[in-house]
Amino acid sequence: MLASERDKMAAGEWYCCLDDELDLLRRQARLAVHAHNTLPADERGAVAPALRALFAQAAPDIFIEAPFHCSYGINITLGERVYFNAGCTVLDSGRVTIGDRSMFGPGVQIYCAEHHKEPALRSTGIEIARPVTIGSDVWIGGSAIILGGITIGDGAIVGAGAVVTRDVPAGATVVGNPARIR
Repeated sequence: MLASERDKMAAGEWYCCLDDELDLLRRQARLAVHAHNTLPADERGAVAPALRALFAQAAPDIFIEAPFHCSYGINITLGERVYFNAGCTVLDSGRVTIGDRSMFGPGVQIYCAEHHKEPALRSTGIEIARPVTIGSDVWIGGSAIILGGITIGDGAIVGAGAVVTRDVPAGATVVGNPARIR
């Protein structure tokens, strides 16, 4: 029996994102994100129960400013005291693991999906999900972009506006487009 598109996505194989089951999961995520982003002003930063329920795992003390967006939520694991500033986007078709005490400036974006390079296949929704792993005590500056397949080591710093296309060693600081060790 052939694996479902969701199974292929989870296994890191090529899959079709134009799929009823994946559409349903994205709809559930949109509803949970909307619930989070429309929390009363005195609850900003708290995580809406519907959003928390989506995550694969999340420590009780995470803090997510609104607005926030994720495509599925089910592939996100958040360690203790993870902080997302306003406007962050996590397109989590692949597994996204974030270690304890890591902080994200406003507008940070994590993209796991890689669309097919062949136009005919790309137009049919064929893509592959690449995981992103971010260690503990990492600081990601505002508007940085992290591409799929990337690992950022413990204690690293990603400068504002950087585009991370390669792994970042523990303790390193990277800046620029593409991000390079400073």
